[in-house]
Amino acid sequence: MMRRCPLCAESTTALYHQDRRRDYYQCATCKLVFVPPEQHLSAVAEKAEYDKHQNSSHDKGYRRFLGRLFAPLLAKLTPGRRGLDFGSGPGPTLSIMFAEQGHPMTIYDPFFAPDVSALTQKYDFITATEVIEHLSQPGQVLIQLAAQLVPGGYLGLMTKRVSSHDAFARWHYISDPTHISFFSEETFRWWAQKHTFAVEFPGPDTVILHKTLT
Repeated sequence: MMRRCPLCAESTTALYHQDRRRDYYQCATCKLVFVPPEQHLSAVAEKAEYDKHQNSSHDKGYRRFLGRLFAPLLAKLTPGRRGLDFGSGPGPTLSIMFAEQGHPMTIYDPFFAPDVSALTQKYDFITATEVIEHLSQPGQVLIQLAAQLVPGGYLGLMTKRVSSHDAFARWHYISDPTHISFFSEETFRWWAQKHTFAVEFPGPDTVILHKTLT
């Protein structure tokens, strides 16, 4: 069966890894590793997994975790910038952290904050923390978010990255049944070049994409 990559839509894909539950393919063009659609959870089962999360804006440990993206992105913002927290989850926290620093944020989540009007507006910055690994169509979503950024805006992402085939086989990240799209640094660099974004990696699981002014 020909499998098209859900990021770049090319059919240059091949089996990368198998375990007892799922298959994982890699695209030769953009290097995304992905689980085929027939092995994805249903929407009901996916939401049931998210309902197990106990994140809270009052949890100092959770705030420290989000700080890995919050701190480097905050340092780039001029006063009063407006943002979107895409995939805010059942306990929105990053939006509160930015609001506390004078940057109001709209939230959107298909399960927990499904107001699609949030997806029709323009923003100075957009965040998606531990989100893109859950996307069945990451290519479509990233293009949509890029279009919602004003020129010069920032897209801040948090997701653990593929490093090598051997590490992937032992990786705890693939044991989560809701994780279906796995990015590497090479994948982000490919996407940034194709869509005219500058890219930097503040940490091992964070990336900031800057929409150039041209």
